[in-house]
Amino acid sequence: MEIFLNPYVALFVIIAVGIAVGKISIQGISLDTSAVIFIAFIFGHFGVIMPSIIQKIGLIFFIYSVGIQAGPGFFESFKKHGLKLIVLSAIVVGSGAILTLLSSYAFNIEKELVVGIFTGALTSTPGLAAAIESTKSPLASIGYGIAYPFGVLGVILFVKFVNKFLRVDVQKEEAKYQQEIISDHPMLINKNYVVENPNVFGKSIDEIKIRSMTSTNVSRVLHGDQAFTPTLDTILTEGDIIKVVGTEFDLKNIEILIGKETDRQISLGKKFVVKPFLVSNKEVVNKSFVQLALFTKYNATATSIRRSGINIAPNAHTKIRFGDKIMIACSEDDLKAVSNLFGDDRKVLVELDFLPVSIGIIIGILVGMISIPLGDGAFKLGLTGGVLLSSLILSKIGKTGNLIWNIAGESNQMLRKLGLLLFLTSVGTNAGEHIVETILNNGYELLIVGAIITFFPMFIATIIGHYFYKLNFLTLIGALTGSMTSTPALSSIDSLIESNAPKIAYANVYPFALVLIIVFSQVLAKIL
Repeated sequence: MEIFLNPYVALFVIIAVGIAVGKISIQGISLDTSAVIFIAFIFGHFGVIMPSIIQKIGLIFFIYSVGIQAGPGFFESFKKHGLKLIVLSAIVVGSGAILTLLSSYAFNIEKELVVGIFTGALTSTPGLAAAIESTKSPLASIGYGIAYPFGVLGVILFVKFVNKFLRVDVQKEEAKYQQEIISDHPMLINKNYVVENPNVFGKSIDEIKIRSMTSTNVSRVLHGDQAFTPTLDTILTEGDIIKVVGTEFDLKNIEILIGKETDRQISLGKKFVVKPFLVSNKEVVNKSFVQLALFTKYNATATSIRRSGINIAPNAHTKIRFGDKIMIACSEDDLKAVSNLFGDDRKVLVELDFLPVSIGIIIGILVGMISIPLGDGAFKLGLTGGVLLSSLILSKIGKTGNLIWNIAGESNQMLRKLGLLLFLTSVGTNAGEHIVETILNNGYELLIVGAIITFFPMFIATIIGHYFYKLNFLTLIGALTGSMTSTPALSSIDSLIESNAPKIAYANVYPFALVLIIVFSQVLAKIL
Protein backbone atom coordinates (compact mmCIF):
# COMPACT_ATOMS: atom_id res chain seq x y z
CA MET A 1 0.00 0.00 0.00
CA GLU A 2 2.96 2.34 0.51
CA ILE A 3 3.36 2.72 -3.22
CA PHE A 4 0.02 4.58 -3.32
CA LEU A 5 1.48 7.20 -0.97
CA ASN A 6 3.95 8.13 -3.69
CA PRO A 7 2.42 11.38 -5.08
CA TYR A 8 3.21 10.57 -8.72
CA VAL A 9 1.66 7.10 -8.52
CA ALA A 10 -1.28 8.45 -6.49
CA LEU A 11 -1.86 11.22 -9.07
CA PHE A 12 -2.73 8.81 -11.84
CA VAL A 13 -4.53 6.33 -9.58
CA ILE A 14 -6.82 9.14 -8.37
CA ILE A 15 -7.45 10.29 -11.93
CA ALA A 16 -8.18 6.76 -13.19
CA VAL A 17 -10.51 5.83 -10.31
CA GLY A 18 -12.18 9.29 -10.41
CA ILE A 19 -12.94 9.05 -14.12
CA ALA A 20 -14.35 5.53 -13.67
CA VAL A 21 -16.59 6.64 -10.79
CA GLY A 22 -17.64 9.74 -12.73
CA LYS A 23 -19.01 7.56 -15.54
CA ILE A 24 -21.46 5.85 -13.20
CA SER A 25 -24.92 7.20 -14.01
CA ILE A 26 -28.01 6.96 -11.79
CA GLN A 27 -31.26 8.07 -13.43
CA GLY A 28 -29.20 9.96 -15.99
CA ILE A 29 -27.22 11.86 -13.33
CA SER A 30 -23.45 11.46 -12.99
CA LEU A 31 -20.58 13.38 -11.38
CA ASP A 32 -18.46 13.18 -14.53
CA THR A 33 -14.93 14.61 -14.09
CA SER A 34 -15.84 16.21 -10.75
CA ALA A 35 -15.77 12.72 -9.19
CA VAL A 36 -11.97 13.04 -9.20
CA ILE A 37 -12.06 15.51 -6.29
CA PHE A 38 -14.03 13.08 -4.10
CA ILE A 39 -11.52 10.28 -4.72
CA ALA A 40 -8.75 12.80 -3.98
CA PHE A 41 -10.42 13.60 -0.64
CA ILE A 42 -10.04 9.94 0.37
CA PHE A 43 -6.36 9.80 -0.61
CA GLY A 44 -5.71 13.11 1.14
CA HIS A 45 -7.32 11.80 4.30
CA PHE A 46 -4.75 8.98 4.35
CA GLY A 47 -1.82 11.36 3.97
CA VAL A 48 -1.29 11.73 0.20
CA ILE A 49 -0.27 15.28 -0.74
CA MET A 50 0.49 16.49 -4.27
CA PRO A 51 3.39 18.85 -5.08
CA SER A 52 2.00 22.42 -5.23
CA ILE A 53 3.28 22.94 -8.79
CA ILE A 54 0.72 20.37 -10.06
CA GLN A 55 -2.11 22.51 -8.73
CA LYS A 56 -0.69 25.68 -10.30
CA ILE A 57 -0.13 24.12 -13.72
CA GLY A 58 -3.55 22.51 -13.68
CA LEU A 59 -5.16 25.81 -12.67
CA ILE A 60 -3.41 27.73 -15.45
CA PHE A 61 -4.31 25.24 -18.21
CA PHE A 62 -7.90 24.93 -17.01
CA ILE A 63 -8.65 28.65 -16.65
CA TYR A 64 -6.89 29.55 -19.92
CA SER A 65 -8.88 26.96 -21.91
CA VAL A 66 -12.14 28.11 -20.26
CA GLY A 67 -11.44 31.72 -21.25
CA ILE A 68 -10.49 30.80 -24.82
CA GLN A 69 -13.75 28.89 -25.25
CA ALA A 70 -15.95 31.47 -23.52
CA GLY A 71 -14.37 34.62 -24.98
CA PRO A 72 -16.41 35.17 -28.19
CA GLY A 73 -19.69 34.26 -26.49
CA PHE A 74 -18.88 36.42 -23.46
CA PHE A 75 -18.49 39.59 -25.49
CA GLU A 76 -21.31 38.71 -27.91
CA SER A 77 -23.71 38.29 -24.96
CA PHE A 78 -23.44 42.00 -24.21
CA LYS A 79 -24.33 42.95 -27.77
CA LYS A 80 -27.12 40.47 -28.41
CA HIS A 81 -28.61 39.81 -25.01
CA GLY A 82 -27.30 42.65 -22.87
CA LEU A 83 -30.68 43.13 -21.24
CA LYS A 84 -32.98 40.52 -19.77
CA LEU A 85 -30.92 37.33 -19.90
CA ILE A 86 -27.76 39.02 -18.67
CA VAL A 87 -29.67 40.70 -15.85
CA LEU A 88 -31.17 37.34 -14.84
CA SER A 89 -27.72 35.79 -14.80
CA ALA A 90 -26.42 38.63 -12.65
CA ILE A 91 -29.39 38.15 -10.29
CA VAL A 92 -28.65 34.44 -9.88
CA VAL A 93 -24.93 34.87 -9.21
CA GLY A 94 -25.30 38.13 -7.27
CA SER A 95 -28.05 36.82 -4.98
CA GLY A 96 -26.02 33.64 -4.45
CA ALA A 97 -23.07 35.78 -3.34
CA ILE A 98 -25.28 37.81 -0.97
CA LEU A 99 -26.70 34.61 0.56
CA THR A 100 -23.17 33.32 0.96
CA LEU A 101 -22.19 36.49 2.79
CA LEU A 102 -25.23 36.32 5.10
CA SER A 103 -24.77 32.60 5.76
CA SER A 104 -21.17 33.14 6.75
CA TYR A 105 -22.24 35.45 9.58
CA ALA A 106 -25.47 33.63 10.49
CA PHE A 107 -23.82 30.21 10.85
CA ASN A 108 -20.36 31.51 11.77
CA ILE A 109 -18.70 29.59 8.92
CA GLU A 110 -15.07 30.26 8.04
CA LYS A 111 -14.74 32.41 4.93
CA GLU A 112 -12.57 29.87 3.09
CA LEU A 113 -15.20 27.20 3.62
CA VAL A 114 -18.22 29.32 2.69
CA VAL A 115 -16.62 30.62 -0.53
CA GLY A 116 -16.09 26.99 -1.56
CA ILE A 117 -19.74 26.26 -0.78
CA PHE A 118 -20.72 29.18 -3.04
CA THR A 119 -18.83 27.69 -6.01
CA GLY A 120 -20.13 24.17 -5.32
CA ALA A 121 -23.74 25.31 -4.96
CA LEU A 122 -23.45 27.03 -8.35
CA THR A 123 -21.61 23.95 -9.75
CA SER A 124 -18.68 26.07 -10.94
CA THR A 125 -15.23 24.47 -10.95
CA PRO A 126 -13.63 27.63 -12.43
CA GLY A 127 -15.14 29.49 -9.48
CA LEU A 128 -13.48 26.99 -7.13
CA ALA A 129 -10.15 27.65 -8.84
CA ALA A 130 -10.56 31.37 -8.18
CA ALA A 131 -11.64 30.72 -4.58
CA ILE A 132 -8.61 28.57 -3.80
CA GLU A 133 -6.25 31.03 -5.46
CA SER A 134 -7.75 33.90 -3.43
CA THR A 135 -8.07 32.15 -0.04
CA LYS A 136 -4.88 30.06 -0.24
CA SER A 137 -6.78 27.45 1.78
CA PRO A 138 -7.82 23.80 1.20
CA LEU A 139 -11.07 24.54 3.05
CA ALA A 140 -12.50 26.07 -0.14
CA SER A 141 -12.33 22.69 -1.89
CA ILE A 142 -14.01 21.00 1.09
CA GLY A 143 -16.89 23.47 0.88
CA TYR A 144 -17.11 22.84 -2.86
CA GLY A 145 -17.13 19.06 -2.36
CA ILE A 146 -19.95 19.27 0.20
CA ALA A 147 -22.19 21.57 -1.87
CA TYR A 148 -21.47 20.30 -5.40
CA PRO A 149 -23.45 16.98 -5.47
CA PHE A 150 -26.61 18.64 -4.17
CA GLY A 151 -25.95 21.60 -6.47
CA VAL A 152 -26.05 19.30 -9.52
CA LEU A 153 -29.12 17.40 -8.33
CA GLY A 154 -30.89 20.55 -7.06
CA VAL A 155 -30.67 22.39 -10.39
CA ILE A 156 -31.92 19.32 -12.28
CA LEU A 157 -34.91 18.91 -9.97
CA PHE A 158 -35.70 22.62 -10.06
CA VAL A 159 -35.82 22.94 -13.86
CA LYS A 160 -37.77 19.69 -14.21
CA PHE A 161 -40.55 20.68 -11.80
CA VAL A 162 -40.65 24.50 -11.84
CA ASN A 163 -43.28 24.41 -14.60
CA LYS A 164 -45.66 22.79 -12.06
CA PHE A 165 -45.11 25.69 -9.67
CA LEU A 166 -45.66 28.29 -12.39
CA ARG A 167 -48.55 26.29 -13.88
CA VAL A 168 -46.96 26.49 -17.31
CA ASP A 169 -47.93 24.24 -20.21
CA VAL A 170 -44.53 23.36 -21.72
CA GLN A 171 -46.02 22.31 -25.08
CA LYS A 172 -47.87 25.63 -25.42
CA GLU A 173 -44.71 27.54 -24.55
CA GLU A 174 -42.82 25.58 -27.19
CA ALA A 175 -45.45 26.41 -29.83
CA LYS A 176 -45.39 30.06 -28.76
CA TYR A 177 -41.59 30.12 -29.04
CA GLN A 178 -41.68 28.71 -32.57
CA GLN A 179 -44.19 31.39 -33.53
CA GLU A 180 -41.96 34.10 -32.05
CA ILE A 181 -39.00 32.77 -34.02
CA ILE A 182 -40.96 32.85 -37.26
CA SER A 183 -42.10 36.42 -36.54
CA ASP A 184 -38.63 37.69 -35.63
CA HIS A 185 -36.69 35.56 -38.10
CA PRO A 186 -38.94 34.43 -40.97
CA MET A 187 -38.10 30.96 -42.24
CA LEU A 188 -36.09 30.70 -45.43
CA ILE A 189 -37.82 28.67 -48.12
CA ASN A 190 -37.07 28.00 -51.76
CA LYS A 191 -39.32 28.18 -54.78
CA ASN A 192 -38.84 27.86 -58.53
CA TYR A 193 -39.75 30.61 -61.03
CA VAL A 194 -39.94 30.88 -64.81
CA VAL A 195 -38.00 33.75 -66.40
CA GLU A 196 -40.84 35.60 -68.20
CA ASN A 197 -40.15 39.33 -67.75
CA PRO A 198 -38.68 40.71 -71.04
CA ASN A 199 -36.81 43.35 -69.03
CA VAL A 200 -34.46 40.70 -67.61
CA PHE A 201 -33.85 38.70 -70.81
CA GLY A 202 -30.15 38.61 -71.66
CA LYS A 203 -29.09 40.24 -68.39
CA SER A 204 -26.85 38.79 -65.70
CA ILE A 205 -27.91 38.14 -62.12
CA ASP A 206 -25.58 40.95 -61.08
CA GLU A 207 -27.17 43.42 -63.54
CA ILE A 208 -30.69 42.55 -62.39
CA LYS A 209 -29.57 43.08 -58.75
CA ILE A 210 -31.78 40.29 -57.47
CA ARG A 211 -30.01 40.19 -54.10
CA SER A 212 -30.29 43.88 -53.26
CA MET A 213 -33.78 44.36 -54.71
CA THR A 214 -35.47 41.30 -53.19
CA SER A 215 -33.14 40.11 -50.34
CA THR A 216 -33.09 36.64 -51.93
CA ASN A 217 -30.45 34.37 -53.48
CA VAL A 218 -30.58 32.37 -56.71
CA SER A 219 -29.20 28.94 -55.83
CA ARG A 220 -29.82 26.98 -59.07
CA VAL A 221 -30.60 27.68 -62.73
CA LEU A 222 -32.11 25.32 -65.30
CA HIS A 223 -31.26 26.38 -68.88
CA GLY A 224 -32.77 23.95 -71.33
CA ASP A 225 -31.83 20.55 -69.91
CA GLN A 226 -28.74 21.83 -68.11
CA ALA A 227 -28.92 22.58 -64.36
CA PHE A 228 -26.04 24.42 -62.72
CA THR A 229 -25.03 26.64 -59.80
CA PRO A 230 -25.11 30.24 -61.01
CA THR A 231 -22.56 33.02 -60.55
CA LEU A 232 -23.21 36.77 -60.60
CA ASP A 233 -22.27 36.69 -64.28
CA THR A 234 -24.88 34.06 -65.21
CA ILE A 235 -27.15 35.36 -68.01
CA LEU A 236 -30.90 34.73 -67.72
CA THR A 237 -32.86 33.95 -70.87
CA GLU A 238 -36.54 33.49 -71.60
CA GLY A 239 -37.91 30.21 -70.26
CA ASP A 240 -35.10 29.56 -67.79
CA ILE A 241 -36.16 28.08 -64.45
CA ILE A 242 -34.46 29.54 -61.36
CA LYS A 243 -34.51 28.28 -57.76
CA VAL A 244 -34.66 31.21 -55.34
CA VAL A 245 -34.10 31.14 -51.55
CA GLY A 246 -35.73 33.74 -49.28
CA THR A 247 -38.60 34.50 -46.93
CA GLU A 248 -42.22 34.11 -47.98
CA PHE A 249 -42.56 37.89 -48.12
CA ASP A 250 -39.39 38.47 -50.16
CA LEU A 251 -40.21 35.74 -52.66
CA LYS A 252 -43.38 37.62 -53.66
CA ASN A 253 -41.12 40.29 -55.16
CA ILE A 254 -39.46 37.68 -57.36
CA GLU A 255 -42.73 37.13 -59.23
CA ILE A 256 -42.81 40.83 -60.08
CA LEU A 257 -39.14 40.95 -61.08
CA ILE A 258 -38.73 37.57 -62.85
CA GLY A 259 -41.97 35.75 -63.55
CA LYS A 260 -44.53 33.33 -62.14
CA GLU A 261 -43.86 30.44 -59.76
CA THR A 262 -43.64 26.96 -61.24
CA ASP A 263 -43.91 23.40 -59.91
CA ARG A 264 -41.20 22.22 -62.26
CA GLN A 265 -38.23 20.91 -60.28
CA ILE A 266 -34.52 21.50 -60.88
CA SER A 267 -32.30 18.49 -60.36
CA LEU A 268 -29.39 19.10 -58.02
CA GLY A 269 -27.27 17.12 -60.39
CA LYS A 270 -24.44 14.75 -59.62
CA LYS A 271 -21.99 17.63 -59.46
CA PHE A 272 -23.80 19.61 -56.75
CA VAL A 273 -22.74 18.75 -53.20
CA VAL A 274 -23.25 19.95 -49.62
CA LYS A 275 -20.19 19.25 -47.50
CA PRO A 276 -18.60 20.41 -44.22
CA PHE A 277 -15.15 22.03 -44.24
CA LEU A 278 -12.86 22.60 -41.27
CA VAL A 279 -11.11 25.97 -40.95
CA SER A 280 -7.43 25.11 -40.53
CA ASN A 281 -6.00 27.76 -42.88
CA LYS A 282 -4.70 30.65 -40.76
CA GLU A 283 -5.04 33.08 -43.68
CA VAL A 284 -8.86 33.09 -43.60
CA VAL A 285 -9.18 33.54 -39.81
CA ASN A 286 -10.98 36.79 -38.82
CA LYS A 287 -12.14 37.34 -42.41
CA SER A 288 -15.82 37.52 -43.38
CA PHE A 289 -17.49 35.62 -46.21
CA VAL A 290 -17.74 38.91 -48.12
CA GLN A 291 -13.99 39.44 -47.84
CA LEU A 292 -13.37 35.91 -49.08
CA ALA A 293 -15.81 36.45 -51.98
CA LEU A 294 -17.14 32.95 -51.30
CA PHE A 295 -20.14 33.26 -53.61
CA THR A 296 -18.66 35.34 -56.42
CA LYS A 297 -15.25 33.64 -56.58
CA TYR A 298 -16.05 30.06 -55.59
CA ASN A 299 -19.76 29.73 -56.50
CA ALA A 300 -20.34 28.50 -52.95
CA THR A 301 -22.76 29.30 -50.12
CA ALA A 302 -22.19 28.79 -46.39
CA THR A 303 -25.33 27.33 -44.80
CA SER A 304 -24.21 26.83 -41.17
CA ILE A 305 -21.23 27.03 -38.82
CA ARG A 306 -20.45 24.68 -35.94
CA ARG A 307 -18.41 26.61 -33.36
CA SER A 308 -17.56 25.54 -29.78
CA GLY A 309 -20.37 22.99 -29.87
CA ILE A 310 -22.98 25.52 -31.06
CA ASN A 311 -24.59 25.87 -34.50
CA ILE A 312 -24.47 29.41 -35.91
CA ALA A 313 -26.47 30.74 -38.86
CA PRO A 314 -23.89 32.70 -40.90
CA ASN A 315 -24.40 35.87 -42.91
CA ALA A 316 -22.16 37.71 -45.33
CA HIS A 317 -20.39 39.57 -42.53
CA THR A 318 -19.84 36.61 -40.15
CA LYS A 319 -16.14 36.37 -39.28
CA ILE A 320 -14.48 32.98 -39.54
CA ARG A 321 -12.61 31.49 -36.59
CA PHE A 322 -9.93 28.83 -36.42
CA GLY A 323 -11.51 25.42 -35.91
CA ASP A 324 -14.93 26.37 -37.30
CA LYS A 325 -16.81 23.60 -39.12
CA ILE A 326 -18.55 25.31 -42.04
CA MET A 327 -21.26 23.59 -44.10
CA ILE A 328 -20.81 24.61 -47.74
CA ALA A 329 -23.09 24.11 -50.74
CA CYS A 330 -21.24 24.23 -54.06
CA SER A 331 -20.60 22.41 -57.30
CA GLU A 332 -18.27 19.43 -57.35
CA ASP A 333 -15.96 21.34 -59.67
CA ASP A 334 -15.33 23.95 -56.96
CA LEU A 335 -14.74 21.49 -54.10
CA LYS A 336 -10.95 21.50 -54.34
CA ALA A 337 -10.75 25.30 -54.44
CA VAL A 338 -13.06 25.64 -51.41
CA SER A 339 -11.09 22.96 -49.55
CA ASN A 340 -7.84 24.82 -50.23
CA LEU A 341 -9.45 28.07 -49.10
CA PHE A 342 -10.48 26.78 -45.65
CA GLY A 343 -7.67 24.25 -45.22
CA ASP A 344 -9.95 21.39 -44.17
CA ASP A 345 -7.01 19.64 -42.46
CA ARG A 346 -8.14 17.84 -39.31
CA LYS A 347 -4.55 17.02 -38.42
CA VAL A 348 -3.70 20.71 -38.05
CA LEU A 349 -6.63 21.18 -35.65
CA VAL A 350 -5.81 18.16 -33.51
CA GLU A 351 -2.16 19.21 -33.09
CA LEU A 352 -2.25 21.81 -30.32
CA ASP A 353 0.14 24.71 -31.00
CA PHE A 354 1.69 25.50 -27.62
CA LEU A 355 3.44 28.68 -28.82
CA PRO A 356 0.34 30.95 -28.68
CA VAL A 357 -0.87 29.06 -25.57
CA SER A 358 2.42 29.75 -23.78
CA ILE A 359 2.51 33.40 -24.86
CA GLY A 360 -1.13 33.88 -23.82
CA ILE A 361 -0.47 32.35 -20.39
CA ILE A 362 2.62 34.52 -19.90
CA ILE A 363 0.54 37.60 -20.70
CA GLY A 364 -2.10 36.44 -18.21
CA ILE A 365 0.43 35.88 -15.43
CA LEU A 366 1.92 39.35 -15.98
CA VAL A 367 -1.55 40.97 -16.04
CA GLY A 368 -2.40 39.20 -12.78
CA MET A 369 0.71 40.70 -11.15
CA ILE A 370 -0.28 44.30 -11.93
CA SER A 371 -1.05 46.13 -8.68
CA ILE A 372 -3.93 48.62 -8.79
CA PRO A 373 -4.06 51.15 -5.90
CA LEU A 374 -7.37 50.83 -4.04
CA GLY A 375 -7.97 52.89 -0.91
CA ASP A 376 -5.28 52.15 1.62
CA GLY A 377 -4.23 48.99 -0.13
CA ALA A 378 -3.89 47.56 -3.61
CA PHE A 379 -5.85 45.16 -5.80
CA LYS A 380 -4.43 42.43 -8.04
CA LEU A 381 -6.28 40.14 -10.40
CA GLY A 382 -3.99 37.32 -9.34
CA LEU A 383 -3.15 34.21 -11.32
CA THR A 384 -6.74 33.17 -12.01
CA GLY A 385 -8.05 36.63 -12.88
CA GLY A 386 -5.05 37.55 -15.02
CA VAL A 387 -5.06 34.33 -17.05
CA LEU A 388 -8.84 34.48 -17.46
CA LEU A 389 -8.83 38.11 -18.63
CA SER A 390 -6.01 37.55 -21.12
CA SER A 391 -7.65 34.43 -22.57
CA LEU A 392 -11.03 36.15 -22.94
CA ILE A 393 -9.51 39.09 -24.81
CA LEU A 394 -7.14 36.99 -26.94
CA SER A 395 -10.00 34.66 -27.88
CA LYS A 396 -12.02 37.65 -29.02
CA ILE A 397 -9.06 38.99 -31.04
CA GLY A 398 -8.63 35.57 -32.64
CA LYS A 399 -5.43 36.24 -34.54
CA THR A 400 -2.34 38.44 -34.25
CA GLY A 401 0.04 38.15 -37.20
CA ASN A 402 0.71 34.43 -37.60
CA LEU A 403 -0.38 33.62 -34.05
CA ILE A 404 -3.83 32.01 -33.76
CA TRP A 405 -5.17 32.54 -30.25
CA ASN A 406 -8.30 30.42 -30.69
CA ILE A 407 -7.93 26.71 -29.97
CA ALA A 408 -9.95 24.19 -31.98
CA GLY A 409 -12.68 22.34 -30.06
CA GLU A 410 -10.97 18.97 -29.53
CA SER A 411 -7.60 20.47 -28.61
CA ASN A 412 -9.21 22.94 -26.22
CA GLN A 413 -11.19 20.15 -24.58
CA MET A 414 -8.00 18.13 -24.14
CA LEU A 415 -6.15 21.07 -22.56
CA ARG A 416 -9.13 21.88 -20.36
CA LYS A 417 -9.59 18.31 -19.13
CA LEU A 418 -5.87 17.86 -18.46
CA GLY A 419 -5.79 21.06 -16.42
CA LEU A 420 -8.98 20.15 -14.58
CA LEU A 421 -7.75 16.67 -13.64
CA LEU A 422 -4.43 17.99 -12.30
CA PHE A 423 -6.17 20.78 -10.41
CA LEU A 424 -8.90 18.63 -8.83
CA THR A 425 -6.43 15.93 -7.81
CA SER A 426 -4.15 18.42 -6.10
CA VAL A 427 -6.78 20.49 -4.28
CA GLY A 428 -8.67 17.33 -3.30
CA THR A 429 -5.68 15.68 -1.62
CA ASN A 430 -4.76 18.93 0.15
CA ALA A 431 -8.31 19.24 1.48
CA GLY A 432 -8.66 15.57 2.39
CA GLU A 433 -6.51 15.99 5.49
CA HIS A 434 -9.18 18.18 7.13
CA ILE A 435 -12.41 16.99 5.49
CA VAL A 436 -13.63 14.54 8.15
CA GLU A 437 -13.06 17.01 10.97
CA THR A 438 -14.78 19.80 9.05
CA ILE A 439 -17.84 17.71 8.18
CA LEU A 440 -18.20 16.43 11.76
CA ASN A 441 -18.07 19.98 13.14
CA ASN A 442 -20.27 21.71 10.54
CA GLY A 443 -21.83 18.99 8.38
CA TYR A 444 -25.56 19.71 8.45
CA GLU A 445 -25.04 23.49 8.51
CA LEU A 446 -22.90 23.33 5.38
CA LEU A 447 -25.50 21.22 3.58
CA ILE A 448 -28.26 23.69 4.51
CA VAL A 449 -26.19 26.66 3.34
CA GLY A 450 -25.37 24.89 0.06
CA ALA A 451 -29.05 24.09 -0.57
CA ILE A 452 -30.07 27.69 0.14
CA ILE A 453 -27.46 29.07 -2.26
CA THR A 454 -28.55 26.58 -4.93
CA PHE A 455 -32.32 27.09 -4.73
CA PHE A 456 -33.07 30.68 -3.73
CA PRO A 457 -31.16 32.46 -6.56
CA MET A 458 -32.99 30.29 -9.12
CA PHE A 459 -36.32 30.95 -7.42
CA ILE A 460 -35.78 34.73 -7.42
CA ALA A 461 -34.66 34.75 -11.08
CA THR A 462 -37.64 32.57 -12.06
CA ILE A 463 -40.14 34.97 -10.50
CA ILE A 464 -38.53 37.99 -12.18
CA GLY A 465 -38.09 36.25 -15.55
CA HIS A 466 -41.62 34.83 -15.67
CA TYR A 467 -43.78 37.55 -14.11
CA PHE A 468 -41.81 40.75 -14.83
CA TYR A 469 -39.82 40.04 -18.00
CA LYS A 470 -42.53 37.74 -19.45
CA LEU A 471 -39.86 35.46 -20.90
CA ASN A 472 -40.85 32.35 -22.77
CA PHE A 473 -40.56 29.44 -20.31
CA LEU A 474 -38.08 27.55 -22.50
CA THR A 475 -35.78 30.57 -22.73
CA LEU A 476 -36.11 31.10 -18.97
CA ILE A 477 -35.07 27.50 -18.24
CA GLY A 478 -32.05 27.81 -20.53
CA ALA A 479 -31.04 31.05 -18.84
CA LEU A 480 -31.33 29.43 -15.39
CA THR A 481 -29.17 26.42 -16.29
CA GLY A 482 -26.62 28.72 -17.95
CA SER A 483 -26.54 31.02 -14.91
CA MET A 484 -25.91 27.99 -12.67
CA THR A 485 -23.29 26.73 -15.20
CA SER A 486 -25.10 23.37 -15.11
CA THR A 487 -24.79 21.36 -18.32
CA PRO A 488 -26.37 18.24 -16.69
CA ALA A 489 -29.51 20.27 -15.94
CA LEU A 490 -29.68 21.48 -19.53
CA SER A 491 -29.36 17.90 -20.77
CA SER A 492 -32.08 16.72 -18.38
CA ILE A 493 -34.78 18.80 -20.08
CA ASP A 494 -33.93 17.63 -23.61
CA SER A 495 -36.35 14.73 -23.31
CA LEU A 496 -39.22 17.07 -22.40
CA ILE A 497 -39.08 19.32 -25.48
CA GLU A 498 -38.04 19.35 -29.12
CA SER A 499 -37.08 23.03 -29.37
CA ASN A 500 -33.48 24.25 -29.05
CA ALA A 501 -34.63 27.40 -27.20
CA PRO A 502 -33.07 26.39 -23.84
CA LYS A 503 -29.73 25.63 -25.53
CA ILE A 504 -29.67 29.02 -27.24
CA ALA A 505 -30.36 30.85 -23.95
CA TYR A 506 -27.83 28.64 -22.13
CA ALA A 507 -25.11 29.39 -24.69
CA ASN A 508 -25.73 33.13 -24.42
CA VAL A 509 -25.76 33.25 -20.61
CA TYR A 510 -23.13 30.65 -19.68
CA PRO A 511 -19.95 32.61 -20.57
CA PHE A 512 -21.15 35.70 -18.69
CA ALA A 513 -22.20 33.66 -15.64
CA LEU A 514 -18.94 31.74 -15.61
CA VAL A 515 -16.88 34.93 -15.51
CA LEU A 516 -19.22 36.51 -12.96
CA ILE A 517 -18.92 33.54 -10.56
CA ILE A 518 -15.12 33.76 -10.76
CA VAL A 519 -15.25 37.49 -10.00
CA PHE A 520 -17.66 37.04 -7.06
CA SER A 521 -15.55 34.19 -5.67
CA GLN A 522 -12.59 36.53 -5.50
CA VAL A 523 -14.65 39.39 -4.09
CA LEU A 524 -16.13 37.19 -1.35
CA ALA A 525 -12.68 35.97 -0.40
CA LYS A 526 -11.54 39.59 -0.01
CA ILE A 527 -14.46 41.02 1.96
CA LEU A 528 -15.31 38.15 4.33
